[in-house]
Amino acid sequence: MIGVCIKYFHENYGGMLQAFATVKMLESRGIDYELIRYKKQLTIAEKMKSIPRLLNGILLNDKYEAFLKRKGMKRHPEFARNDAIRMKAFEQFKNKAFTKMSPEFCGYKALCEGAKQYSAVVTGSDQLWSPAGLPTNFYNLMFVPVEIRKISYASSFGVSQIPWYQKKRTTAFLKRLDYISMRENRGSEIVKELTGKTVPTILDPVFMFNKEGWEKLIPVKREIEEPYIFAYFLGSNPEHREAVKRAAKELHCRIVALRHLDQYVADDEKFGDYAPYDVAPDRFLNLLRGASYVCTDSFHGSCFSIIHKKKFVAFNRYVEGSNHSKNSRIDSLCENLGLQSRRFTGVENLPAQLDMEIDYSFVNANFERIKKKTDMFLAVALDGVR
Repeated sequence: MIGVCIKYFHENYGGMLQAFATVKMLESRGIDYELIRYKKQLTIAEKMKSIPRLLNGILLNDKYEAFLKRKGMKRHPEFARNDAIRMKAFEQFKNKAFTKMSPEFCGYKALCEGAKQYSAVVTGSDQLWSPAGLPTNFYNLMFVPVEIRKISYASSFGVSQIPWYQKKRTTAFLKRLDYISMRENRGSEIVKELTGKTVPTILDPVFMFNKEGWEKLIPVKREIEEPYIFAYFLGSNPEHREAVKRAAKELHCRIVALRHLDQYVADDEKFGDYAPYDVAPDRFLNLLRGASYVCTDSFHGSCFSIIHKKKFVAFNRYVEGSNHSKNSRIDSLCENLGLQSRRFTGVENLPAQLDMEIDYSFVNANFERIKKKTDMFLAVALDGVR
């Protein structure tokens, strides 16, 4: 049996569907697995050591976004009620999708002891190697004994630079891993800079299933017949929402929007002709499938648009050059698949950009090249694992 160390529990559409794709990929290969559950029980000394982590820019930004969401709920009770509906939908999907669980390892010592039972441990994707999480020694597999196979499957740092004060520890955990693959080009470059190892940039787990494969995992259910733009924004940029409104008017489309995802966004109150909250990951996918166009600042929103051959445009969630920017994920995706023309910077004519045909035969040629590399990596890394 192998242990799987991923974020399957966060209420994020792309993250949860990515975790779902990871375990379904393992099942398709006949590999027995369980999702590793870990509950921290820090000693006073360990808490003292973790204090510098609280000053990490990425973590501070994430904490700030969470604070804004809590603040929004307090000031806007209707948003709090609607968010509870969304959380319930996530919980129902999660309970059905993830059933193979480890015992809960309470404390780091128990986690290290529990890891001895596995023939291999897999981690990967979804920014699990963000500098903010380094001190936990969980997603970097530092808790796994040296003799047990450790696999990084399309991992992501989520940033373009590792802070100088973390380079030594980052290098140490990278050198312990037996097989490393990254999700972003910059991630592979960072591994090379720190360890000297050349590692492949491969596809995110959601790409392990094509359009037909996803239809088997999550059956198609169309609920809106008229043409619409599916607007899936995690960021709070008001200009993006205004651009979508203008495009919808010109393209004679309605707007289906998911509001207030990572925080309360005042502009969301009047954004979208239809804005449901009772949306689990499976319904999210079906709303995207049924759209005439997709506008998103989400990495996985872009991934699923590509898988389903949608006309889509990817926006920047973060200001370019900001210390907490995670734009490189979408940059790598579009660059590797030849979809740079789908990036929106604010100067493009959005209606024309959305309505422009995408040569998916060209995209598919690039995709197959990376898919072959992905399959080769997994064949070697998982060889003999059951």
